[in-house]
Amino acid sequence: MSETKNIIIRRMTGVVVSNKADKTLKVRVDRLKMHPKYKKRYTVSKSYAVHDERNQFQEGDVVEFVASRPYSKTKRWRVVYGEGMPSQPLDSVVDTDTQTV
Repeated sequence: MSETKNIIIRRMTGVVVSNKADKTLKVRVDRLKMHPKYKKRYTVSKSYAVHDERNQFQEGDVVEFVASRPYSKTKRWRVVYGEGMPSQPLDSVVDTDTQTV
């Protein structure tokens, strides 16, 4: 009889704010909160230090990252590399389906 462990993978998506340090990104994650009394929604931001082994992401890129072993005092996250991840800012990506010639 084999036992299976339920492993929770902490995975987040955010925007790269800074890539000035070597192999480190500063990623901002925004989330919506609701005021308990007035029921108004507002945005709360938090920044994470994320390990980027290849130094491939630039400011403005949207990245997905997961929890990992500690790389340093503040870095406990690493970037998930995939084919769907852009290596350029989203503003410069051209959608060919909507263009007219």
